[in-house]
Amino acid sequence: MTEHDPVAGLKEVEAGIARAATDYDRDPASITLVAVSKLFPSADIEAVLAAGHRVFGENYVKEAAEKWPPLRERYPDVELHLIGPLQSNKARDAVALFDVVESLDRPSLAEALAKEIARQGKTPRLLVQVNTGEEPQKGGVMPADLDAFLDLCRTRHGLVIEGLMCIPPAEDPPSPHFALLNSMAARHDLKTLSMGMSADYDPAIQLGATHVRVGSAIFGERMKP
Repeated sequence: MTEHDPVAGLKEVEAGIARAATDYDRDPASITLVAVSKLFPSADIEAVLAAGHRVFGENYVKEAAEKWPPLRERYPDVELHLIGPLQSNKARDAVALFDVVESLDRPSLAEALAKEIARQGKTPRLLVQVNTGEEPQKGGVMPADLDAFLDLCRTRHGLVIEGLMCIPPAEDPPSPHFALLNSMAARHDLKTLSMGMSADYDPAIQLGATHVRVGSAIFGERMKP
């Protein structure tokens, strides 16, 4: 385990979420903390599990497939989110392993996920990642393309889309991006908004986040891959 105490970090973040919810007249129970455990060892994760937390996010299918099956044997009620980019050829593993896929962002991936959902009879909850900053190096559907992409997912592939996710550009104030995601979700009657990380979950909660993805504030500095 690292020198940082992840249980203390967890409690601090939980308190911060509760404060923000109260400040913005929201029910703290309506906001789910996704503890982002990518690149952290199982010992750190198990400490957070033992403290009672059950919702975790991973960025890499291969890493998650190595870490989580033994942890899930002891904690079968874990909810595991894939929050990183997903290659279409990893759709089979992702559907088998994850309860929520937050990074659906292109037609080929929608097709691959639909095939695996039908084949495995397993239905992970799906969020569409929106590239609110229109950054060429980052995954996500461009805002102007969201309507058509949602229609394709639903009508061609029969996918149920639960909500939207975004990662604002690091150099931008995050609030305009959160507000944009909120307005797009409202337009499509999507109830789940995954937005906000360690440094900006407060404004995300102000602007309607239902899920915040927090890693370093819980687990400390991330190890190099």
